[in-house]
Amino acid sequence: MVGTGTRILGPSHASTLLARDHLAAACEAAGRPQDAVATLENSLAERDRTLGSDHPETLSARSSLAHAHLAAGRLDDAIVLYESTLADRGRLLGPGHPDTITSRGNLAAAYRAAGRMQDAISVLQRTLRDLEATAGPDDPQTLAACADLAAAWHQCGRVQDAMPLYERALADRERVLGPDHPDTVTSLANLASACHSARMLKTAIPLYEQAVSARDRMQGPDHPDTLAARGNLASAYHSAGRIALAIPLYEQALHDYERLMGPEHVNTLTSRANLASAYHTMGRLTEAVAVFERTLSDCERYLPPGHPMTQTIRENLEAAR
Repeated sequence: MVGTGTRILGPSHASTLLARDHLAAACEAAGRPQDAVATLENSLAERDRTLGSDHPETLSARSSLAHAHLAAGRLDDAIVLYESTLADRGRLLGPGHPDTITSRGNLAAAYRAAGRMQDAISVLQRTLRDLEATAGPDDPQTLAACADLAAAWHQCGRVQDAMPLYERALADRERVLGPDHPDTVTSLANLASACHSARMLKTAIPLYEQAVSARDRMQGPDHPDTLAARGNLASAYHSAGRIALAIPLYEQALHDYERLMGPEHVNTLTSRANLASAYHTMGRLTEAVAVFERTLSDCERYLPPGHPMTQTIRENLEAAR
């Protein structure tokens, strides 16, 4: 379709550019981010040439290209594009315009992916303030910004700064969106994770249990979010010394990941390692060694040489023998 549009209408025609955008989206959806990058680079160049660098379509094209770089793991390229898009939208539209605020959130996500946590936190704090002032505290974007800032604090190890924001995000989403909204359940799981990180297991475990129940009811037992919630609950039981409750959940998680994702998926490998660790903790050493051996064999087969997980499993196996 792109080739036909280019030949008949020309490379700068609106229909050709739209077809190119659709092709890039299809490449990203198919897990081909490098192809999406190449397509979007052409699209951006044409819009920049014909519409000018300040045109809204050009700015949107630049943001889309940044997304593609981020998906391809090219974080430095993504950050440069996100920064320039934010600067231009702030200059042209003002700091409180929705597109400017969206650009700020995109840049913060790229900073987080690159491990530039202080930069991400600074941007997210500004985003939250602007959204509270322009959209109000109950706007879904404001609720999301609050949750994103909490996650950034959590990611850099400052759980005590994250906790009040997680609690606020959960309370506000329950009130505004309802207890069964997916975003509310995500906030519930995030608060549980923060409590787990802070070793507040008596608080974390009931929250994880609620999250598992909600995910299973709303998304079904095979949804990736449900599998992750079940694994998190097992980990909390394990941390609390309630191994007899953790092991059945680890066993179910391993069975489900193998069935749904295959033996080579990193979630399957992680689930098997968690189960082996629980067996070890409970003193079921023969089973622990057998599962660690299988995990090590799979890690060596499916992961790149020298992968940290392989070394960790090797050390755990030696400790269990």
